[in-house]
Amino acid sequence: MRAVIRRNKQLVCDEIADLKPDQGQVLVRTLACGICGSDLHALHHMEHMIDLTRRAGGMGDGFDPTADTVFGHEFCAEILEHGPGTTGALKAGARVVSIPATLTPAGGVEMLGFSNNLPGGFAERMILSEALLLEVPNGLPTDKAALTEPFAVGAHAVAKARLDPNSVALVVGCGPVGLAVIAGLKARGHGPVIAADFSPRRRAAAEMLGADVVIDPAVESPHARWEGFGVPTARAAQNMVRMMGGSFGRPVVFECVGSPGVLQSLIEASPAGAQIVVAGVCMESDRIEPAIAITKEIELTFVFGYTPEEFAATLHDIAEGRIDVNNVVTGTVGLDGVAQAFKDLGDPEAHVKILVQP
Repeated sequence: MRAVIRRNKQLVCDEIADLKPDQGQVLVRTLACGICGSDLHALHHMEHMIDLTRRAGGMGDGFDPTADTVFGHEFCAEILEHGPGTTGALKAGARVVSIPATLTPAGGVEMLGFSNNLPGGFAERMILSEALLLEVPNGLPTDKAALTEPFAVGAHAVAKARLDPNSVALVVGCGPVGLAVIAGLKARGHGPVIAADFSPRRRAAAEMLGADVVIDPAVESPHARWEGFGVPTARAAQNMVRMMGGSFGRPVVFECVGSPGVLQSLIEASPAGAQIVVAGVCMESDRIEPAIAITKEIELTFVFGYTPEEFAATLHDIAEGRIDVNNVVTGTVGLDGVAQAFKDLGDPEAHVKILVQP
């Protein structure tokens, strides 16, 4: 079967071995798979990514980042064949999504998209675990179902935020992670949501997903809006409000950029007592000045991934319209077009999300 393989830090479309489902597994046909920002980074910096992941205790020594790898972890697929020991509860032809992990008979886990043994969604077929399958609700288009995984990332970040009913949220960076956070906030009824990005296309996408205020940081600091929404920024002003018997919502900032220097700038500019939820994955060493965060009592919360429950809830939020993903997908390619799509996604004005349709 055909697949797009990361080989020698290049993407090549080639033939790989056919797949056979093992105990508890199913063979599926990949219908659509999103290209993630982590895929773009991993193409050239996989070795560094895996080193950091291992240092964090997140991946064993079984994966060789220099060996052939088939990316793709944001997928919707169709069941073709059931392996031994499966129940067959979902019949052949059913459309499914899954957390991108496949359980092995030996008790291990293959992380799809970051595995030497099983291909991810940039392949015509995949092996999934029956126990982890979620059927796509009837009527939900495949291209929308394939967005479950990236939007679950936003749902997890929102779940980790200590938002109260009057909280004001600021989302800094409206790439895929920031857009997922905005969608997650609005799906849970939170607002107002301020969104900031230098890219006109990303700002338009943020507005489409429900951001109440959209700001170009080149024109206006997004932090200038706190007071207008009733959130004093200085500690003294906050104490005065409380002494007068007043109250205000907890300010929550979502850092969705993942570049060095952003976190420090947010520590300095955010209101006193703010929670900064760090959802952007910075792969480089960074520098912060703790004394400023301490003096302002800034709370830093680092988040990654999602829980199985959040993944399932996101699928239903999309299916039931609580998360409106219309117009999120701005391009589709076949396997032969994946390498060019990676280049196109380097320009934030070119696309929001590209799906691979093997």
